[in-house]
Amino acid sequence: MAKITLSNISKQYTVKHHPVHALDSISFTAKDAAFLVISGASGSGKSTILQLICGIESPTSGQIIIDNQDITKLSNKQLASFRRRKIGIIFQQFYLEPTLTLRQNIELPAMFFNVPIGARNTRTLELANSMGLQTHLDHLPSELSGGQIQRAAIARAIYNRPAILIADEPTSNLDPENLANVIHLLKQIQQTDRTTVIIATHDQSIPQYATQTIKLSHGSIVQ
Repeated sequence: MAKITLSNISKQYTVKHHPVHALDSISFTAKDAAFLVISGASGSGKSTILQLICGIESPTSGQIIIDNQDITKLSNKQLASFRRRKIGIIFQQFYLEPTLTLRQNIELPAMFFNVPIGARNTRTLELANSMGLQTHLDHLPSELSGGQIQRAAIARAIYNRPAILIADEPTSNLDPENLANVIHLLKQIQQTDRTTVIIATHDQSIPQYATQTIKLSHGSIVQ
């Protein structure tokens, strides 16, 4: 579980010598084990918020408190360690390394923690079984269906049991069946593992599954 508080967060970029305000004094708290959906049109600031929570970007001003720690005060090395320990990320395209087997793709996060082979195999099989992938562990991504790739990407993201799971437009371009499958898996992770799940989406069907919602427009929270 993880409690996340953003206080008066602003983010400004400079484009061709002109300031661009991506976020303007954003404040909210994601409760422990929340299923938080951040909605809004393209360019509203959704992805910027995710990047700030991950420590990939730094705010122009404001605080980001995660489990009583202000991550805006951390060095780059400390932020990298924080991400490895605390955060799992599901990318929009559910990317898998094409030259690695499904097993190797799922196990990629174990490389950063020097997980012993026995423990690695146990965790991989546990995830593969829960995702219905146990008979495909030696297959390459090109030999998998779209749904299997989605489940493998989610398994990889939760391999190290992160307290926070970040998903940027995870249902973009999915048909209704696969959309429902992905949301079901994310809800299951939130409820079973008590993971704080944060989804950024423009899909208006997703907020109905949330325990918390935030709607953005032009970098500000709207009702």
